[in-house]
Amino acid sequence: VMGLIGTRSISEEIPGIHEIKAHNRTRIESGIHAVSALEALRADPSDAEARTTFEAHKADLGFGLLLKKYTVDVSQATPQMIQQAVDDTIPRVVPLFWSFRLMVALGFAFLVLFGFALFYSVKGNFIEKKWLLRWALWFIPMPWIAAELGWVVAEYGRQPWTIYGVLPTHISVSNLTPGNIYGSLAGFVGFYTVLLIVEMVLMTKYARQGPASLGTGKYHGEANLDKTGAGGALPAGAVADQI
Repeated sequence: VMGLIGTRSISEEIPGIHEIKAHNRTRIESGIHAVSALEALRADPSDAEARTTFEAHKADLGFGLLLKKYTVDVSQATPQMIQQAVDDTIPRVVPLFWSFRLMVALGFAFLVLFGFALFYSVKGNFIEKKWLLRWALWFIPMPWIAAELGWVVAEYGRQPWTIYGVLPTHISVSNLTPGNIYGSLAGFVGFYTVLLIVEMVLMTKYARQGPASLGTGKYHGEANLDKTGAGGALPAGAVADQI
């Protein structure tokens, strides 16, 4: 399963952490030449030797930039700095391991829940299955949790990169001021807080009314509602009066 997800193949080998680190070390060492050559070209665009070196190693430029976290001049990077950069190329495994598996487990749980809900809805007795109703109630926040777990897998799992192989996270800066950040954050929080309040008010209101608020004549309690209320008038001979 992991092979299909990672390589879209049932036969291609997936490298382990040690193999990935060894490959990344090679790219970092190559990237040192690319960064040094690029800096030389900035100082003298006519430097033919620097341009030749850059063209030979430019595919690994981003990996060389990983060393900028530890030294300004990557050409002077020590073996210890290179090892630190190599270690940085692999995010911590435990958070990713459990986030991914919890996300997938919730996905299968949703399928099982929907399967039971469909089965008992077709039979017409889902309202009698209290365990199913409780399950559905407790699972209301689970889609959000699954989405957040997916975000953790995607965003934490791509560290230390903003753009893989090109732009490391630690040098992904912008010219936005703290005021801009706090202002936009406050705006988002305020807007979605209002939506949350409206949602909770509406959900609470209609959850208390129950399915009888639909006015279909199929559910208990409809006879106690205003015949011209939500859902329109009850049809003649509605079974709700007999429940």
